Amino acid sequence: MAKQTINQGTAPTGAGGDTFRTGSAKLQANDDELYAHLGAPDGALTVPKTRTKLGIEADKSELTILIKDSLRQSVEAASGGEQTVLYTAKGQPTYMNIIQKFDLSTIDASLSGIHPAFIVDGVEKPEIFVGTYLGKLVNGELLSLPNVDPSASINFDNFSTYARACGAGHHLMTNAEWSAVALQCYKNDTQPFGNTYYGRSSENPLLIGRRQDGLDPGNTAGTARTLTGSGPVEWRHNRKPSGIADLSGNVWEWSAGMRLMNGEIQVIAENNAALHTIDMSATSAQWKAIDGETGNLVTPDGNGTTVGTVKYANSGTADYTINGASFGAIRNLSTTKPVSAAALARLKALCLYPVIEDTAKFNSDYFAKVIDAGERTPIRGGYWNVAAVAGVFALNLNSARSNASTSFGARPAFVNP
Repeated sequence: MAKQTINQGTAPTGAGGDTFRTGSAKLQANDDELYAHLGAPDGALTVPKTRTKLGIEADKSELTILIKDSLRQSVEAASGGEQTVLYTAKGQPTYMNIIQKFDLSTIDASLSGIHPAFIVDGVEKPEIFVGTYLGKLVNGELLSLPNVDPSASINFDNFSTYARACGAGHHLMTNAEWSAVALQCYKNDTQPFGNTYYGRSSENPLLIGRRQDGLDPGNTAGTARTLTGSGPVEWRHNRKPSGIADLSGNVWEWSAGMRLMNGEIQVIAENNAALHTIDMSATSAQWKAIDGETGNLVTPDGNGTTVGTVKYANSGTADYTINGASFGAIRNLSTTKPVSAAALARLKALCLYPVIEDTAKFNSDYFAKVIDAGERTPIRGGYWNVAAVAGVFALNLNSARSNASTSFGARPAFVNP
């Protein structure tokens, strides 16, 4: 069995150690005693050959470890195993939802294959970890924490740097990961409400959160971000206390691994944007365009004018172009060379095109873009002042990566490296 390391950091002093989620945690340890389990299955955490306090000598391919951590245990128990706590390079806790790998056919019969969020550098991952809460910058690290004012007024590159500062595997939530969560909301009919009108839901004014500026929900003065997770279960992605909070409204969220270049849709392959050292700069060779006929990723020309690739447009019938007045209304424009089914399947998996052409299914969620203005980096979800057009499918492609606003935030995520 190959050695695998679960890089989740170290629990702070007094936290009772660190729990490693390995899929088979059969050796438990506390400050007093270790219990050994021999014959650990693939995927378990392994350690060098050692002798336990029980006097059992175990080869490094046979020993599985679980070290207790009271905070993580309490979060996992309260959420039925849907949430956990990881620790950063500086030992700070960050709360995460565990999203299990799924096949796209479970979302829609016209789709197939493992969702790209679960493929990193060509390797399938059994799970991804998505911040339960919007990110908060603490000691140079972007953390997912409850009941805090989410950090804002930070540009894309800096948010990405702060997310990576948490350690290997930690990163800014990617567009692939966002789409995985959004598609599950669609399938389960749990598209969340949120802070879409100054601290309350524009759809239901009884659904409120606690504003960071102390003003009452609905008061149109002030900066109406709500404290993370302070809203009701209807603001969670699964409509349960164990869900991911504030994906709809509150602040727009920077999304890594996708961009527009003069209208051309470009992505970083699979979920490689989650890699700790991947180059996501404007000039990176990692950016790929999407062939409008085959759906394959191809090297773009650098100007967003690659022949035969999928592009967003404002109007007209140019080859392989798409557009819409809202996310659910995005449609093929070309009458001679429309985007093929294969290319649409890739776009649907990444929530760049609706799974089905039915505007009502996507609640008129926002869609906007700037064409012919160079690079534009996505922000998703909406913010406190956009009312009903906010939502888990809202896609805003108006902003340069250098932009910063009180209504722009970000969310950390983690994939086991």
